Amino acid sequence: MSDRKRLGWLGIGMLLGLVIALLWSINLPYARAGNDRHEDFILATGAVAVNPRAPTDGVWLLDYRGGKLLGTLIDRLNGKIAGWAEVDLVTEFGIPPRQNVHFMMTTGMIAQGQAALYIAETTTGKFAVYTMGQRPDGQAGIMIKRHDIVLFRQGKG
Repeated sequence: MSDRKRLGWLGIGMLLGLVIALLWSINLPYARAGNDRHEDFILATGAVAVNPRAPTDGVWLLDYRGGKLLGTLIDRLNGKIAGWAEVDLVTEFGIPPRQNVHFMMTTGMIAQGQAALYIAETTTGKFAVYTMGQRPDGQAGIMIKRHDIVLFRQGKG
């Protein structure tokens, strides 16, 4: 085979490699998160396993000013909010009064149709995991359950 043909095939191979690399990079998956924040509030969404046949969306709202974590479900039948469940984060994280706090939170899937909420508070160095679901006492409404709270580093102070 002549050098000219070899160079031709090399050029074609390089061109095909470039085209494939470009096409591959276009189809990269998007990072999707149902989180947002504004001033003293953080909002996140995630699935709540109330009924396995009817996926339900849960909404988490962290209120810095009130030191509270709020959670609710959206009723699929009428599109209404099902009431709010509440957790006192000041008590949960052992935050002293008037301490400047820095919360971060996001959701992740822990089971089919059930999201967990992960909260980190950077000044205390604590990290907690929560889920939302039906109340165990059979009453109407929802509850927020803390699964764990651990130190990821020593707090400032």
